[in-house]
Amino acid sequence: MKECEDRELWLLGLGDKIERGAVVCSYLAEGGYRAKVAGIADLAKCTPLAILLDISPWSDDGWGILQTLNGDPATRDIPVLPLYLSENGQVGEVFPVAGFFTLPLENGYLTQKLQRFGLTDESDDYDLQAMVVTRKGEERLEHAIVKLGFEVVNAYTGKEAIALGTIVHPYMIFCSLMLPDQTAFDLLERFRLYPQTRNIPFFVLLKEAMKEGERGAMSHAIDHLVRKNYLTRDEFLSYFKKSA
Repeated sequence: MKECEDRELWLLGLGDKIERGAVVCSYLAEGGYRAKVAGIADLAKCTPLAILLDISPWSDDGWGILQTLNGDPATRDIPVLPLYLSENGQVGEVFPVAGFFTLPLENGYLTQKLQRFGLTDESDDYDLQAMVVTRKGEERLEHAIVKLGFEVVNAYTGKEAIALGTIVHPYMIFCSLMLPDQTAFDLLERFRLYPQTRNIPFFVLLKEAMKEGERGAMSHAIDHLVRKNYLTRDEFLSYFKKSA
């Protein structure tokens, strides 16, 4: 797939309600970025610089779009920045994840992606830990991480992950989308509260398939993370520059 000539940022998940993208696109334009509202079908023409994806209850199947993007080798390496947009398009929250992996993990893909990010460069020189936060562990993922030279630290709930993470300070974190006690986005927000863990690369693990009801429930499960006051332009751009 060829890159778009203008290397724009695309806002996906709005469906026909393109007016909900006006605030985000104006913020980005004022920050010096080209941006537009697009649909997943547009990806057949070219690849944008990155995708900003609305995953709020008002999105047009944002979670389904995410699964489609991540399940296709042609689009899974496009950076995706999840957003929570209000009904009228105000920015309620930004979730700066490092990336997504769909389980079961494809052979070799973890290595390729982490090498592209430069996250394997120091694994031979230092004793580094990678945290895996899942309900029951992910053996295939853990083996791939160990082969890259990392020690795996397992946690099985968000609460346990916070307790361990603030002690061992893992080099990177892999977390299931849904944990027994919270979502991956809840855990991401908690880690961002601590100076020693706020910048750890955080990857979210997706199931190969999510039912429509699960996707809708997930949109509502992050409602409580939305700020009482919407993000200002400068607050939004500060998140974006760290993530894109």
